Amino acid sequence: MNWKTAGLLALLAMACQSQNKELKNHSYSNYEEVLLDHLHLDLAVDFESKILHGSATWNVKNSGKAEHVILDIRQLVIDSVWVDNKASSYIQGKEHETFGTWLQIPLQDASKQIKIAYHTTAQSAALQWLSAEQTKDKKHPFLFSQSQAILARTWIPIMDVPAVRFTYSAKISVPNHLLALMSAKNPLAKNARGIYYFEQSKPIPSYLMALAVGNVEFVPLSSNSGVYAEPGMIDAASSELRDMPAMIAAAEELYGKYRWNRYDVLVLPPSFPFGGMENPELTFATPTILAGDRSLVSLIAHELAHSWSGNLVTNRTWNDFWLNEGVTVYFEQRIMEKIMGTQYSDMLTVNGYGDLKNTLADLRKENLNDTKLFLNLDGRDPDDGLTDIAYEKGRFFLQHLEKTVGRINWDEFLKNYFQNHAFKTMTTQEFELYLNSQLLQKNKDWQTKANVKEWIYEVEMPNTFVPPTSIEFELIDKRIKAYVASKNPMDLQGPNYSTHHWLYLLRHLPSLNSSDMELLDKQFGFTNSKNSEIQCDWYQLSIKNGYLAAYPAMRTFLNNVGRRKFLSPLYKLLISTPKGKILAKEIFAEARSGYHAVANTTIEELLNK
Repeated sequence: MNWKTAGLLALLAMACQSQNKELKNHSYSNYEEVLLDHLHLDLAVDFESKILHGSATWNVKNSGKAEHVILDIRQLVIDSVWVDNKASSYIQGKEHETFGTWLQIPLQDASKQIKIAYHTTAQSAALQWLSAEQTKDKKHPFLFSQSQAILARTWIPIMDVPAVRFTYSAKISVPNHLLALMSAKNPLAKNARGIYYFEQSKPIPSYLMALAVGNVEFVPLSSNSGVYAEPGMIDAASSELRDMPAMIAAAEELYGKYRWNRYDVLVLPPSFPFGGMENPELTFATPTILAGDRSLVSLIAHELAHSWSGNLVTNRTWNDFWLNEGVTVYFEQRIMEKIMGTQYSDMLTVNGYGDLKNTLADLRKENLNDTKLFLNLDGRDPDDGLTDIAYEKGRFFLQHLEKTVGRINWDEFLKNYFQNHAFKTMTTQEFELYLNSQLLQKNKDWQTKANVKEWIYEVEMPNTFVPPTSIEFELIDKRIKAYVASKNPMDLQGPNYSTHHWLYLLRHLPSLNSSDMELLDKQFGFTNSKNSEIQCDWYQLSIKNGYLAAYPAMRTFLNNVGRRKFLSPLYKLLISTPKGKILAKEIFAEARSGYHAVANTTIEELLNK
């Protein structure tokens, strides 16, 4: 038998043994057998073809003597593979529309490195390629990635599971009039060659891999923080986010030293599907936070808090997602309390509870089990778990623990939690054990009152939960009562309203007729507001109350904003009537090219119900 025949038979044998790969924690990879601890990317960004092409090189530690390494891929084209600088065979499975497939590469016990040459495709869901017209300045194209939850596999061959942490370096080649940025140590200005080098020396999970390329500028806010944005938005962004250094100081005072190199924010074009993404050293943020009055910067406090909860201590699986987001919302609240005061923080908390109530109402109809903190997302897209349950129920659980043991005891526990588990992963069960051993067992009364099992593993909110209150909102309740009696919009006006005052007011108005809506609009100018949060709530009210005068502005809003938080409720309300569903489909047909794939998937599911 010659070597070619032997090689072919070996490959066929490997293929026969590998047709069915187990999907474990949303990953096909054999991360429990093979350690990949460092990644080097060498990628060129091609705006004309809208692809990334180059290579991913992984350092391998095959201490378990596995016969192969398995990576997650989706919507990628594999061009060639090398193991220890020698061309290698490889096989791929059939692609699943959500989870993609597996890339299997043979290993020897002594294998040290694998290199995969590949390119992305037009379908690579993590990547949003924007034309010049879709940006703020409308002069240059823009690219950004969104890897959470399991989209890193659509632009990198990777073990796409949060249980795996790794360091990385990168060489990124872009057109020389654009700047490349990553979730790593970043350049502060463009260079003439258009070649940028990156280093992330702290181990991160795959969902924190990030890339952005565009015509952006940088403004420093302190020695270790600053803002990137397009030239037409940089002044507004740096002004709006000028409190970032104070936020960093407040966070460090609460729960320990900031463990990353810098904390910078990139304000993206409007199609970014989320409010923010906590990519290490470079938070991605939606421009919808630029309200002009700094009233929406709690989002930055949230993403900053992720530098501890999520980036530093990471949920090991997506079933444990609340450990990232619930802890972060609680931390965000504490930062805002330090910066803006208790009354301001109380308003954020009450509005958060309003969001939670809406989510609970929806999930009672759709899947009551998803109202648990600890989820069962096996076989499902982990995006199903990205609800206010993880965020707000998680936050209220931690608030409950703080009240149970006292703030001093709780802060000491949480600070030690971050310190003792830095750059590690955590499961819900491990957190429960750590909570009991390090805190609750010190006092039997705490153990009883904490009610941990019900909070984490039962549906709904515990019966003992007491909803939050706000002095500021109690005053608005009185003004709404006066308005109901008089129908005079002036009775709703109060001194120094922030965005949060207006949101509470809009969410607690009674049913109105079109004439009532017109008078409110004339008095307060809601339809033509430049504040995206107020616009979204007002347009929802307009749909519910048949205020057609707001529809043209709502249509423009849906065509120019890609944040899923705003898109979902408006489309959901529109499709509740036959005429509204026709309009929703018309608007989506106009707007979908400007939405990220994450948002498109959500809206398509709504429209196809």
